[in-house]
Parts: sequence; C-alpha cells; structure tokens
Amino acid sequence: GPSYPFYLPYFNVEEKFPPTKLFDHIDPGTRADPKKPHLLNPNVTTHHISPYLGTEVSGVQISQLTKEGLDELALFAAERKVLIFRDQDFKDIGPHRQIELAKHYGPIHRHPTSGNVKDYPEFHVVYRDAKHDRFKEYSGANRANNVSWHSDVSYELQPPGTTFFFILDQPEIGGGDTLFLSQVEAYNRLSLEFQKRLEGLRAVHSAVYQAEFSRKRNGPVRREPVESEHPVVRVHPVTGEKALYVNQGFTRRIVGFKDEESEYLLNFLYDHISKGSDFQIRARYEPGTVVVWDNRVTAHSATPDFSPTFRRHAVRLTPQAEPPTDRRD
Repeated sequence: GPSYPFYLPYFNVEEKFPPTKLFDHIDPGTRADPKKPHLLNPNVTTHHISPYLGTEVSGVQISQLTKEGLDELALFAAERKVLIFRDQDFKDIGPHRQIELAKHYGPIHRHPTSGNVKDYPEFHVVYRDAKHDRFKEYSGANRANNVSWHSDVSYELQPPGTTFFFILDQPEIGGGDTLFLSQVEAYNRLSLEFQKRLEGLRAVHSAVYQAEFSRKRNGPVRREPVESEHPVVRVHPVTGEKALYVNQGFTRRIVGFKDEESEYLLNFLYDHISKGSDFQIRARYEPGTVVVWDNRVTAHSATPDFSPTFRRHAVRLTPQAEPPTDRRD
C-alpha cells in the first residue's frame, strides 16, 4: 500500500469554498540577501542542470530554514526557475509545519476540483496506481503522447508563485519525471519585432473545462469556475525578467482577436514552447526529493511514462502571488 496513507486523495462533493478575494502580495524574494547566506551555506552543494533553469541542491533542509533563508529560497527559485532539493525531511514534518512553511510565500491555493487531504484542503494530491489514473482521463486516453504543458491554475486572478512539490512514492523502475521549461528563455528566443507584437496583449485563462470534467465524473466543484485575463508577457516582480504567460492547459483566447487570429498566435506560441528542448529540463525524483519552482516564469508537464502497476504519489503546496502584470513596479 501507499507509504503515506494520510496524504491519499480525498474527494468530497459536499465541500464548498467561497470565491477568492484579492489580497496584497509582497514577494519574499524582494527582502532576500542576493548572496543567500542563510540558504547557500558552506555545507550546500549545487549543480545547474541547464544554463536557463534547474538547479539540484544538497546539504540544506528546507524545514530548518530561518525566515531569511525562506526569503532567499524565493529569490533563488525566481532566478533559477526550478530547484530540486535532495534528501529532505519535508515529507515527515507533518501537515501543520508543511503548510506553515509554504504560507511564507502567500495564501495557499485550495484547488476547486482535485483530490486534497481530508481536513487539509491546502494539499493538492497527485496520485496514480493500477486503479487510479485521473491524469490519463483528464488529458485524453486516445493521445499519441501525454505531454501537457501548463502553469498551475493560471486561471486564478492571483495565480501561484513559489510552489512546493514533494514525492512520497515513485516507480521503482524509474520514470514519472516532471518536465519543466523556462518561459523567460522562450520569450527571449523570439525576435525583437515579434516581442513587440506581443506587448500589451492579454489572454483569457479558464477553469471551465477542469470544472466540467470533475462534474461529469461526479467529482467535486468546490468553487464555481473562473476566467481571468492576464498579460501574454508578464514581468517577474523580483527579477524584472519578462516571461511568456500562456499555456495549453488553461489559456483559451487572445482578448480582442478574432477566433482564427487567436488560434493562430496561440498555436505558434504553444509549438515554440513545446519544441524548445534547449530550454527544458527533466526533474528526476528520489526518495526525499522536494521540487520548488516559480510558476510565474515556467511551464511544466507530468510524464506518465511508467506502467500503471506502479504507484506514484506526490503532494503540491501552491501559494498564490500577485496578479500578473506586464510592468515592474
């Protein structure tokens, strides 16, 4: 059975959440010491996977970071986009401490349709075994490949920033990696003239399909689905970097464009993003791995490349951040 049954996905169709309210957000990275002495102490080793994103980190426990260290973690995640921490005790420190640490980065998103943990709606549970394959049902069983690039819940008015994902069970034979890409480098690869065409454009991100999918299979819809308009190119509040902010999972149309125009532009951007193997990485899991990424400047995809006879069990904590903007304050 599962190693951590406490975190098994819980679906209660009676569970309801009120609409989300706007909140003021100051990114913890703005307070961080650029040298990151509380995070990257002399015992820490780092290994960059790609010049554009992805750093493996060993020798420090997220659970033991001071507030200064947690601020530095936000900055490091913004700079490197994806951080892969090895040999963490995070999965064993209990739900209250896990939530407390994640809340340092903002109010934790409570997912409207996914499995959560009973009495702890802050946890978004990712679970697959021989009897449960929700991902395949959601993405479609009749597909040639199962890559599905997205930025988590980008339909929210205040989508997530610094995000935590910790593994509990994984296939013994390997597989089940997460693909990540840099939306900053994806933007930088475009010509200056094309970048100019994207400036000022806004796109609609929608939760409707996700909610309808859950309803059809008698799953929960804890909050009515929302649609939000976000800039196609957003600016990170700490680094000032510009990043594409469209994804095939939730972006539906360009505001002010006719249908064919919107489809043409979005399909070009999705194609550009998905083919960019030179600004993508694979995050590989080991027992004790915690991946921390910045949802504002990345997209990611699950890799369901392992036999359903194996169990994969992980949990995400998803603090929300500022409304996306194309300006730096």
